[in-house]
Amino acid sequence: MTRILANRVRVWLLGGLMAAAFVFSAPLATTAEAQSKDPIKVGFSMALSGALAGGGQQSLVAIQLWAEDMNKKGGLLGRPVELVFYDDQTNPKNVPGIYSKLLDIDKVDLIVSGYGTNLIAPAMPIAIEREMTFMGLFGMNANAKWEYEKYFSILPAGPDPAVGFSEVWFQAVEKKFQPKTIAIIAADAEFAQNLKEGAVRNAKAFGMEIVYEENYNPKTPDFTPILRAANAKKPDAIYIASYPNGSAGLVRALAEVGTDAKAVGGGMVGLQFAGIMAGLGPMLNGIANYDFFVPEPTMNLYPGASDLIDRYQAKVKAENLKVDALGYYLVPWAYANVDILGQAVQAVGSLDQDAIADYIRDNEFTSVVGKVKFGKNGEWERPRTLVVQYQGITNNDLSQFATAGTRKIMLPADISTGDLQPFNDLRK
Repeated sequence: MTRILANRVRVWLLGGLMAAAFVFSAPLATTAEAQSKDPIKVGFSMALSGALAGGGQQSLVAIQLWAEDMNKKGGLLGRPVELVFYDDQTNPKNVPGIYSKLLDIDKVDLIVSGYGTNLIAPAMPIAIEREMTFMGLFGMNANAKWEYEKYFSILPAGPDPAVGFSEVWFQAVEKKFQPKTIAIIAADAEFAQNLKEGAVRNAKAFGMEIVYEENYNPKTPDFTPILRAANAKKPDAIYIASYPNGSAGLVRALAEVGTDAKAVGGGMVGLQFAGIMAGLGPMLNGIANYDFFVPEPTMNLYPGASDLIDRYQAKVKAENLKVDALGYYLVPWAYANVDILGQAVQAVGSLDQDAIADYIRDNEFTSVVGKVKFGKNGEWERPRTLVVQYQGITNNDLSQFATAGTRKIMLPADISTGDLQPFNDLRK
């Protein structure tokens, strides 16, 4: 891990928990003026260990690439960019202490979130209390409770994210199968519960009867009883809202007990991670799931994203980094999260938090994930979630997931690269 985390390391005591603090000094600005000034510090927590490390580690490398890019251009406001970050260990209890320290002791100038709803939510009260502009990376409806005017979400799920995140999955399933009944399985965690709320609303909107509904403990070791109970209700479709450990466990349980449902998947976080894809291999066939970027030919709608991913993959290989080898899932979005903040700082010409937030709220941004415009509660004005289906996976070789065809896009229709198939038709 030290290879990705590194130039200087300090250790601090946070609420009785020993946590490592890392300062990343990217190559400094090319101008003498920038080098002579104090750096602008960008602070954040990140899941560098624990259940979400597969996403957090690749996000960190993406943010480091952004810092390097900024400093090659002369920094922000003519000052070099310095990253100050902590491993939150995928533990929400660590997050408030981290952001308090970032602001009170490290004296960071800007903050962004770590990866995921469960780790954004506990940082919100700190950002609000300190009146900081706060960029959230993949937070599911994280601002619905607070309605904080300085929060902005990098999650392309639209203005009502709980509904928008899963709506396109329901559209794809309805168009192909016209299901009458559905089972909904969700982790008992904030992200999954927000997603489940939207799935329930979508199921009702599409006229599907919910015949089974189960919240599972994230520490559940065996998912076969849950799937057997769902199968007993004979649902036409199964919608799953899960985090990585649960996603992998449910895929393995499906391989063991099977199902007659025509559509399975929906909101399974972690199936996009290189290590999990390679580990599960053919067990993924037939699952239809959300995604945001896959190596399909139609994904050229995001100018710059492919080049960024190529840079990421080259860096991972050249430096032998122990992180996600592919980076499709989070790298463009983590980069955009800090890039949009940086664009706003440059535009207003200061670190004034009110001015930065006003600029982000009032303007459209061009980024590696295309055009971004924020609406109510800092959510995206328009959704851009993909539905992909795992098809034609023959073994556990990671390289197949870096080529077109294994995660075909079902919707949106204008970038579709395949047709949704019944779950069991792809399991043979």
